[in-house]
Amino acid sequence: MISYLDLLLKLTIWFLLTSDFSLANIIIGVTICLLLPRKLTSPGKLKDWLRALVEVLIAIPQAYVEAIEIMLFPHKKEGVKMERVKPQRTPGLIFLDIFIITFTPKTIVLKYHEAGWYEVHRIKRRKQS
Repeated sequence: MISYLDLLLKLTIWFLLTSDFSLANIIIGVTICLLLPRKLTSPGKLKDWLRALVEVLIAIPQAYVEAIEIMLFPHKKEGVKMERVKPQRTPGLIFLDIFIITFTPKTIVLKYHEAGWYEVHRIKRRKQS
């Protein structure tokens, strides 16, 4: 059975894409969410989902601060760094991790490696060691 949290994540993405809360759109969204293929994994723990949602809420003001920094100060250095995926992550939580990293203006996930790594591109104000 599909996890309720994964279903909620897929429905949220559906409503963000369609911007329509009519009964017909809700029925279509639920149908599509149930028909989408999914991996058979253990369902995510509620604690992990709540922690990820808190990280999303923290990323919103952080994105504004970074956007202002980019406008006011030049960021001429850049680099690519490999970051390890947190253990025991379901595909929905991995998606949220990638969303959080990419949401902030100074970072973007270039690639997710199945071995458990994110390839993250960052811009910096100056060379940091």
